[in-house]
Amino acid sequence: MRLPTALALCDVIDATWPAATKVALGPITLREGLAGGSRVSAATATRQFDETTLGDAEVAMRAWGQAPQFMLRPGDDSLDQMLEASGYRIKDPTNLYVAPIADIAATKPPPVTSFQVWPPMEVQREIWAEGGIGPDRIAIMRRADCRKVSFLGRVDDRPAGTVYAGIFNKIAMLHALEVLSTSRRKGLAANLTRAVAIWGQKHKASHLALATTRDNLAANALYASLGMRLVGQYHYRIKADA
Repeated sequence: MRLPTALALCDVIDATWPAATKVALGPITLREGLAGGSRVSAATATRQFDETTLGDAEVAMRAWGQAPQFMLRPGDDSLDQMLEASGYRIKDPTNLYVAPIADIAATKPPPVTSFQVWPPMEVQREIWAEGGIGPDRIAIMRRADCRKVSFLGRVDDRPAGTVYAGIFNKIAMLHALEVLSTSRRKGLAANLTRAVAIWGQKHKASHLALATTRDNLAANALYASLGMRLVGQYHYRIKADA
């Protein structure tokens, strides 16, 4: 089975983890993230642009209370070089993983380790908060206009982890997987990933995908161990004076 491209996965991220506002400025798409992080705040571009357009984009992003930043996807090499020359520094190199969803769904999580929930419960919000995923990111999940789900994970009969996922173009995208520090290395992250895959397969998704920063060694090792393939990378550039 042919795997989706990295660019296709970027589109899935945009749909399942959406900005509050998207505005076109010539070749640039501006995103208002409402403090929800880089994925919903970074601009993207379909082609390189001149300094005037870049200045206009920076003004617009600052007017939203955001530092000027761009997401650089595969094929954006010339734009990447332009932004570097304009004083933008690299931020959060990120790996994109994908696998046929049937491969991940083939192993069922043990009973009572995960429960499908929507909307997320207070205990899930508390777990996310411990990992730095606060109300601004919960708001992203709520506004996503796609088939979506969250799972509450349990270890030793206690709430211990949570995850959110959405489906776009038959790809289930996993986001915000968080396990309490006291419950890690007990298999819960893998079980929550499999639970998302089983849910996605039920809703006709063909692939499971996710993005994780290159520096998150534990997450990269986990997804590789599950048989997920690294199909590309992206990174951000943020204005150096921001």
